[in-house]
Amino acid sequence: MLPCVCWLQSILILLSSFLWTLGENCPATCLCPDPHTVDCSGRGLTRLPDEIPLDVRRLLLADNWIPRIPSDFLVLYSDLVYLDLRNNTLSHIEPGTLSTSSRLVFLDLGSNNLTEIPKGTFGESRSLIKLRLGNNPYLSIVSEDAFLGLTSLRELELERNALSTLKVGALSQLPSLRVVRLEGNPWVCNCNFANLFAWLMENSHKLPNGVEGMECSLPMDGRRVSLTQLSKDSFRECQATLTLTDLLIIIFSGISVSVVAIMTSFFLASTVHCFQRWSKGTKGDEEESEE
Repeated sequence: MLPCVCWLQSILILLSSFLWTLGENCPATCLCPDPHTVDCSGRGLTRLPDEIPLDVRRLLLADNWIPRIPSDFLVLYSDLVYLDLRNNTLSHIEPGTLSTSSRLVFLDLGSNNLTEIPKGTFGESRSLIKLRLGNNPYLSIVSEDAFLGLTSLRELELERNALSTLKVGALSQLPSLRVVRLEGNPWVCNCNFANLFAWLMENSHKLPNGVEGMECSLPMDGRRVSLTQLSKDSFRECQATLTLTDLLIIIFSGISVSVVAIMTSFFLASTVHCFQRWSKGTKGDEEESEE
């Protein structure tokens, strides 16, 4: 019996030592169900917790009051693959914050106060597969190059934000995209929406509910209509509409032509004037020679 008791005591000592070490590396206000997971959800945090283990792979920070992520946060946590920051008070993500995390696969920034997703926000996070940005009621601007470099991204959620328009390039630059959610946004059916509408028609299989779950408002009276009631012919007039770039080119061309015309006229007038003076001088010399 004695050897069995000694063996059992050894096991208990090792187990208690492991649990003590695990508890020591776990932030005081959080739970750590396994050595690579830190769960700080719903703890009323107003900033990121201290003493997060450097080898953390799953970090759960949902349902708190965290307003920002330090730009160097992911430099230390390079093993992180799963980051849940939904339902916090994030108003912006500094460009480059996520570019250092080459292993990040899942990122949830939904239900925050984001207003814009500028170029470079996600850097070169080529391992990112799922990105949640939905339910940000103030998110009205997404740069055309906001997702540039996310070559492995398969699922993108942008539902129930404040988007009235979106550049097609923001979606067409995602070669691995399989699912995209765009419903619940205040889309406006104007010429800026025409290209996105065409993309949605061609890629409706990537929308969980197809275009049936999407609406846009008519620019004339603001009436909301389902995209199923529209067709490419609905935006036929936009093909003849000049864009701002076109107008600037026309204006610049007109100014250039005017400047060239003025300079040409001035050159011709100067040439004629010089020729007339030269002619008068020649005639005077001839008259003096005859006398």
